[in-house]
Amino acid sequence: MSGTILIVDDEADIRSTVEFNLSREGFRTVTAGLGREAVERAGDTPRPDLIVLDLMLPDISGTEVCRQLRQSPKTRSIPILMLTAKTDAIDRVVGFEVGADDYVTKPFSVRELVLRVKAILRRSGAAEEPTESLNIGVLRIDVEGHRVWIDGEEVVLTALEFRLLTTLVKRRGRVQTREALLSHVWEMSGDVTTRTVDTHVRRLRKKLGPASEYVETLRGVGYRFRPEVPTS
Repeated sequence: MSGTILIVDDEADIRSTVEFNLSREGFRTVTAGLGREAVERAGDTPRPDLIVLDLMLPDISGTEVCRQLRQSPKTRSIPILMLTAKTDAIDRVVGFEVGADDYVTKPFSVRELVLRVKAILRRSGAAEEPTESLNIGVLRIDVEGHRVWIDGEEVVLTALEFRLLTTLVKRRGRVQTREALLSHVWEMSGDVTTRTVDTHVRRLRKKLGPASEYVETLRGVGYRFRPEVPTS
């Protein structure tokens, strides 16, 4: 596996450790010690394939960096792995809410970090089966183009949100447990919990707007995409 990884951390020793281990796995690395520097480098050409982003930065927070990257058409599709010493559940929720794809806490296992980087790149770059656009009521999905429209208006989804949506749509009518979604969408669980699934589904529903009613919650079981368009 190859690609360019942008490593953002204000601690030089951590940057060096992550850079060394990713380089050893065949990745090209770029580093930044400040949030504003990270935003600039993320927009460089060629753009990075993934960003390892520390939450605690001296100028602007990692969540603000993530928010800015998700708002820019140039960088909004780049997968982001949060790397931070914060372990509170609320910090993870905030990270996911602003668009992070995964979360690793310090002190971390370098091997786990490398595996998570590879897993994110696999799921964000995996080729989908050739298919025409999926049309379900007000929802239209271009699977190959990784684009989504609601009532003709394009909605921007992260790579993980898009994979979650297409997984539910392709299995519509069938209940998907949280564990099954973790296995297929995230590919590896690690310390990712079923609450993470709920957080991403909630964020996905918010972005889907009027199409959010297509995603059903089955309490104590999981989620199901309606096989037919709901009628009022």
